[in-house]
Amino acid sequence: MALPSQLQDELLKILQDHGHKKLDKPIQLASGALSSDFVDGKEALAEWKNLHTACKAIVETVTDAGHSFNAVGGLTMGADALAVGVAAVSDCRWFFVRKEPKQRGTRRLVEGAQIKNGDKVLLVDDVVTTGTSIFRALDAIDETGAETVAAVTLVDRSGLAAQGFEQRGIGYYPMTTYETLGIDPVTPVAADAVS
Repeated sequence: MALPSQLQDELLKILQDHGHKKLDKPIQLASGALSSDFVDGKEALAEWKNLHTACKAIVETVTDAGHSFNAVGGLTMGADALAVGVAAVSDCRWFFVRKEPKQRGTRRLVEGAQIKNGDKVLLVDDVVTTGTSIFRALDAIDETGAETVAAVTLVDRSGLAAQGFEQRGIGYYPMTTYETLGIDPVTPVAADAVS
């Protein structure tokens, strides 16, 4: 594994200082698991300078790994700021995957750039525990015919998503993990929690 870059070190500090909260009592995460460590990627990156650092670190990591992309996105809301920020840093298109298709008008599942066959996509998300949300977005991207060339998360809380990406032949790059944040890994509620 490569040593973290200066940008990755800066991002880790941002997440530690602005995104990690140690709680008195465990709370239920979106995955269903309980944890006293809450990591809020959206709050951590609410200032443009912090979002800009994160997005530069993401682009650096993915391009250094040999990937190129012309669109970036993921499941709303975890991916929204990252998608727009990475698009600005790399001068490409952004999109969001809705949780459900729009019920009126275009009835789209994908908003923003209308990705299609021939597009090379960078899939992003803020915090991943079991991978359910990020794989849901990946499935929606696959339906468009676009190719997901790599996936990036700000924080991987369990290490479980890596298996799913490896099985699908997609490079996976968590910018930080439970280990680098110094928190306990989250264990899934059910063994079949990973998509």
